[in-house]
Amino acid sequence: MARSSAYVSVAIACATLPGLVHADPNVDALHAELAALKSDYATRIGALEQRITELETNAAAAAPVEPAPPPVASPSAPSNANAFNPSISLILGGQYANLSQDPADYHIAGFLPSGDEVGPGERSFNLGESELTLAASVDPYFSGNLTFSLTGENEIEVEEAWFRTQTLPAGLSLKGGRFLSGLGYLNEVHSHAWDFVDQPLVYQAFFGGQLRQDGLQLKWLAPTDMFLEFGLEAGNGDGFPGTRRAGNGLNGTTLFAHVGTDIGDNATWRGGVSWIDMRASDREYDDLDASGRDVTNAFTGSSRTWVADATFKWTAPGDPRRRYLKLQGEYLDRTEDGSLAFDVTGLAASGDYRSRQSGWYLQSVYQFLPRWRVGLRYDALDSGSPDIGLVADGTLDRADFPALASADSRRTSVMLDWNPSEFSRLRAQFAWDDARNAATDEQLFLQYIYSLGAHGAHKF
Repeated sequence: MARSSAYVSVAIACATLPGLVHADPNVDALHAELAALKSDYATRIGALEQRITELETNAAAAAPVEPAPPPVASPSAPSNANAFNPSISLILGGQYANLSQDPADYHIAGFLPSGDEVGPGERSFNLGESELTLAASVDPYFSGNLTFSLTGENEIEVEEAWFRTQTLPAGLSLKGGRFLSGLGYLNEVHSHAWDFVDQPLVYQAFFGGQLRQDGLQLKWLAPTDMFLEFGLEAGNGDGFPGTRRAGNGLNGTTLFAHVGTDIGDNATWRGGVSWIDMRASDREYDDLDASGRDVTNAFTGSSRTWVADATFKWTAPGDPRRRYLKLQGEYLDRTEDGSLAFDVTGLAASGDYRSRQSGWYLQSVYQFLPRWRVGLRYDALDSGSPDIGLVADGTLDRADFPALASADSRRTSVMLDWNPSEFSRLRAQFAWDDARNAATDEQLFLQYIYSLGAHGAHKF
């Protein structure tokens, strides 16, 4: 605006010049005055232009700088090629076994055989169970896990294959597929994370190992300072002591509740109760009759199990040796009610059957040095005396059911392990096993466990 005013003034002066030329003879004086006026206005205009430039420069320097937008990754060239790759972990395990009794004759006296592998395994060197796990988040809503079990007999089994929700409200989570049941304490723990080489006798007798479900699991974690968890499972029941139904529908329901909290700064505990309801249809097992002839019998009916579990952990305060103590125990009580068929391929006689059996274990593990632990476990089973209708009505004798003869089985195990790192473990274990209710089987195991790759945290 200042520049325009100056030009207007100069134009006015030029417009009045013709009249002045004729009115005033001193033309040279007027020309000199006009030249001085032009020079003065040019100087002022230059100063104003310089001032405007300085103000614009200062304003630009004081203005906040907008951050550059992040580069948009091309779908054909992602910035992180591994963003959606699952984590992969591999567990390698094996052992050497020295057994005083023939493992081919191993059985748990007084309990219907599960048909699955139980007992100490083969003598000498054995490739144990290895695990291959792939896990990842599917999206913001689901995660997935697949675990293969690689046995020493060159068999590959799907141990777990499940999805789990990540965004359900109010502390709820839903898992579906094949998974280890949340009953009790030890059932969900994979074998490489056990504190002993093998499972307690009660798990082997009641479930033939670990109970798996093909179905759904719903958990609710209460929003309280104390750990409080409730769970419900429903599946196809295709796992001992149940059998898969021939028709549609579910067969196998599990309910469980867990509670726990800290005791001061150095101790914590967790307890729980579980209930399992399963149905069996023609659940076969091999036995001998009174004359020693091989027969195949079958149970049909309901199998209901109660589980009570408790775990206590203590860590020495301010101890550079990082000593800790863990106490763990579970009690199981099972009732089976239905019918028992004798010699299904021959006599095919059937009668009522009812049994009530129980078992428990208690174990303690003590870490006395940062990498060294020692443990002691005691197992006990009570098979009870089952009511067999074919014996009660005189059709058969109890000698025709030797696998169901009353028995009280016991086992004591001691172990010592060395953990060079969190990814490796070397263990020695000795056990006195009376599960056969005959000669004691003295068992020595030397075991190695190695973990390769990313592996999720183990449970409490």
